[in-house]
Amino acid sequence: MWIGRRKKRGATPRHQQTGIAATSLVVAALGGMAWMPNAAQAQTPSPLGEWQYSVGIPLQKMWQPNIPDWQVRLGAAASFQPRFEGSDRYHVVGGPSIDVRYKDLFFLSSGEGFGVNFAQGQNWRMSLAAVYDLGRRARDDPQELDGLGNINVAPGLKLSGEYVVSKNFPLVVRADIRRYFGGSNGWIGDIGAYLPMPGSSKQFFWFAGPNVTLANSKYMNSWFGVNQEQAAHSQYSQYHASAGFKSVGFGVSAIWLFNKHWFATADGAFEQLVGSAGNSPIVRSRATGVADVSINYRF
Repeated sequence: MWIGRRKKRGATPRHQQTGIAATSLVVAALGGMAWMPNAAQAQTPSPLGEWQYSVGIPLQKMWQPNIPDWQVRLGAAASFQPRFEGSDRYHVVGGPSIDVRYKDLFFLSSGEGFGVNFAQGQNWRMSLAAVYDLGRRARDDPQELDGLGNINVAPGLKLSGEYVVSKNFPLVVRADIRRYFGGSNGWIGDIGAYLPMPGSSKQFFWFAGPNVTLANSKYMNSWFGVNQEQAAHSQYSQYHASAGFKSVGFGVSAIWLFNKHWFATADGAFEQLVGSAGNSPIVRSRATGVADVSINYRF
């Protein structure tokens, strides 16, 4: 529902902002449909931006003051993604898509984890959630990962915050930091933003935006480093990955509404590994991407 483009070809910047706001109104009025891509590997490193796991949620209450106590969405998802971060070989994974929310307070999501919005206002929220990382297995790609060992499954905690600029300009800015206990046993954080895009309607709406990821040296070395023991058992020379920027990326998320209950989601994202992550001998391609779809039922 892009008013500025469809109704007035010579629209001013103000009209364009109004058009963006109208798009956001569609998102909110239809229940703030949560974006739930890549449910099978939601917390495993992938080219998806962290904002894509909760897209649309912060916009909901700006235009829908009477949010239902319970919001439940269940479905199935499939994702076409790299075999490991930095791989140039891809595979398809599948799994459940889960998103349950209670009074805009508690949530259980295959993307966001299990958590609580412990502080919030009309256009912002702060959340704390228990999350997980499925790690990396040598069998994911024996040709490239043999001798590196496994990165074990690990639980973690995620602190995140989201802020919507205004109704007239519904740019959502998001930042988070995650700490995993076991597995990589490190810290990783993301800064991202997204905006409702022109061309949305009552049956279809979409979002797009960038994402930047940083990590500490322990996390970077778990995924991109090669220690002395690994070098002795693999094809790679010893390599130390330092802390700093890990990647930059851009994502697109879309939702199709079939009727009151059924809807489909699809998204794509591009990621460019940078710094010591991009220079790692393990990395076969600095530029990677992901594409996934899900079919969901809203109760």
